[in-house]
This record gives sequence, C-alpha cells and structure tokens, in this order.
Amino acid sequence: MGIVSYIGFTSLTKVPLYTEVLSKHSYHKSPCSVTVHKPNNSSVRVSQTQICCKLSERGIEENPTSKSSSKSKDRMEDYNIAMKRMMRNPYEYHHDLGMNYTLITDNLIVGSQPQKPEDVDHLKKEEGVAYILNLQQDKDVEYWGIDLQSIIRECRELEIRHMRNPAKDFDPNSLRSALPKAVSSLDWAISEGKGKVYVHCTAGLGRAPAVAIAYLFWFCGMNLSTAYDTLTSKRPCGPNKSAIRGATYDLAKNDPWKEPFESLPEYAFEDIADWERNLIQDRLRSLRGA
Repeated sequence: MGIVSYIGFTSLTKVPLYTEVLSKHSYHKSPCSVTVHKPNNSSVRVSQTQICCKLSERGIEENPTSKSSSKSKDRMEDYNIAMKRMMRNPYEYHHDLGMNYTLITDNLIVGSQPQKPEDVDHLKKEEGVAYILNLQQDKDVEYWGIDLQSIIRECRELEIRHMRNPAKDFDPNSLRSALPKAVSSLDWAISEGKGKVYVHCTAGLGRAPAVAIAYLFWFCGMNLSTAYDTLTSKRPCGPNKSAIRGATYDLAKNDPWKEPFESLPEYAFEDIADWERNLIQDRLRSLRGA
C-alpha cells in the first residue's frame, strides 16, 4: 500500500514508515510507470487508513461562519457522514491533519486540497510538482474556509500551472460529465514533462482518484479493474466506478441511436478495444484549449 503523507502538523504522532517516503523521480520514464515503494526504517507523520468524510441531509453547507474548534469538528463530522452515505464507503477526511497525498505513478500524485500557500511550496520543493489540477467547486473551497486566491498566487510565484475542472462532490453524474475535460488536462500536463501533476478534490477520496483511474484506464493500457486496484491499493478510497464507465461509454460511442448507458450490464465498459482507446485519446486531446 502506498504512503499517505500528511503535511505540516507537528502534533501528529509519528509511526513507523511501512513504505518508502515519496522520492523524486526523473521525468524521462513512461508517464504510466507505477511507483513501487520499498520498506525502510524511517518514520513519518502518517495515518495508515484514515481518510474520512460526512454530510448533512442537504449536503455541504455553503457558507460556514463559525471558526471555533467545535464548529470545525462539526463541519468535518457532517462532511464525513455525508460522504459515507452518498459514496457508500468507510473512509473519512480529517481536515485538521492538513493536506495529505499519495504518489500513484512517477508523474502523478493524488491528494486532498492544499489548505494554505505553504502547502503549495511543499509540493514544489519536496515533490517536484509543476501542475495542480483542482476538481473543487467554489462552494467546496468556501465550506472549508480556504483562501483559494492566495494558493493560486503562490502557484504563479512558483511557476506551477494551476488548473480547475470542477465537479460536484458526491455526484456521479457530475463526475461523469467532468471526467473527459479533467483527464484531458491531466494528460496534457503529464505529456509536457516538466514535473509531477498534483490532482486534488476536497478529501482526495472521490473525484481526484476517479480522474487518475480514468487516466490509467484510457491512456495506460489498463482495464478499469486493474486501474482501480492500482490506485486504491496505494491510496485507500472509494471513487465511483460507474461514473468512469459512463464517461468511457460517452467517449467511445458516437451513435445517436445507441442504447442508454443505464440499460447496459454492470460489467459493460470495464475494458475497451484498442481502437476505442485510440478514439478516446483523440477525443480527449481535441478538448485541449476548449
């Protein structure tokens, strides 16, 4: 299992590191090379399987006002309850532990939202990140009280390309619609070869890993199950597989008389033929600059 790294909180208890600390890699390697971590005797601040989330009946509150610790805790609990209900997974998001992330391939990192400019500085200096792909809506950022403009300014200062392809949290249909443009942006950034790409949503448990999985599926020759298992073995999470299948169907089929995706069996578009993968890649690359 890949390491989940937490940044910037000295109060966290250190535990033995069971996988190698994220290392810098050269970018001449295949963009689809999957990183394998080896054990060593170092220690790092980590949480082995804790990534959590909860929501209210209405979903995410759009304008939280209280800054007290109790309100912050309530906000996390609400978000985690909602995530567990709507995504049907056991994972949680701990905003108070700071940004966390996992190296998926030599060029691709999936994680939670940067919370402050110092997080961007860390990604640049410690991980060689040259691109950040943000999948959050404005209301997601507001919910957690993140100063997004300060993060974008830090990206400009450090010459990191900040990109946004918003998708609605906990909404498979929104994710399905957003995946093509998001994966197109990810493929472009990786193909530029200037550094690692950091893909994030809020918790790094749904939208961001779904984009990474779709990229592995569409560009790295994996079937969906292999791509899904590759990512979730490194970063325990529960992205919506049906949304990825639906986006694959949308891209691979161009027949106006095609049957609705919802009528297809659950295994449909778990894999694709080479000509379908080539078609998907051509269509995604045509979205660049759109």
